[in-house]
Amino acid sequence: MFLRKRPVPHLLLALALVFGVSGSATAAADHARKPTVVLVHGAFADASGWNDVARSLRRKGYPVLAPANPLHGVDADSAYLRSVLATVTGPIVLVGHSYGGFVLTNAATGNPNVKALVYVAAFAPDAGDSVGGLAAKFPGSQLSPAALDFRPYPGGVDGYIKLPLFREVFAADVSPSTAAAMAAGQRPADVGTLDQPSGVPAWKSIPSWTLVAKDDQVIPAATQRFMAQRAGARTVEVKASHVAMISKPASTTDLILDAAKETS
Repeated sequence: MFLRKRPVPHLLLALALVFGVSGSATAAADHARKPTVVLVHGAFADASGWNDVARSLRRKGYPVLAPANPLHGVDADSAYLRSVLATVTGPIVLVGHSYGGFVLTNAATGNPNVKALVYVAAFAPDAGDSVGGLAAKFPGSQLSPAALDFRPYPGGVDGYIKLPLFREVFAADVSPSTAAAMAAGQRPADVGTLDQPSGVPAWKSIPSWTLVAKDDQVIPAATQRFMAQRAGARTVEVKASHVAMISKPASTTDLILDAAKETS
């Protein structure tokens, strides 16, 4: 009769080091090599609009941060995002939707960690541009004052898209129930933001990518193409409403990954 020998403690430790600790270290090192993707939402939305994109990026090992955009004005919002970016170590891929693109264009200027800018149905302003001016540059936007409800708050006036118009204007290619929930929880923007000028654009020194939403009723596709061409952005187009990151998360993620690969 043979007695089964128990593994000796030092052998167990060696196995743990080979298959456990070293595996974790390898995963951690791989994670550390990837840039942090910072996702910036725009007006009438919040960070949850990035959920599907964030999940896809995290599954591929990318650190993801989706901060709240205060929506209180170009200078204030850019300063806030700049402070968030200052806490991120290593390379950054900065992604913005809608007005979030306006904010990141100002916040990234002068930050050496930001290696790529990605505009998703977003504003990519030049110095002196305003949200209102760019929105009116080409015909097609349905986001007029008549589409908004105005509510004063201490220090300013917020604009909300009227609930009955929200899906048609903002999110025509998501389900009615999803659009209704988005409308109820929309983050308003200070209407004074419309006329505030942009500063020196980060895209003049940082490579950029643009996803054009061809059915956008907020920022006309012609405006998106104009801004992308001016910025020298690598561009893809999708058949989507203004919320392309929600209705076309795979296309959005693929473009971000293309940008991220350029940082390595």
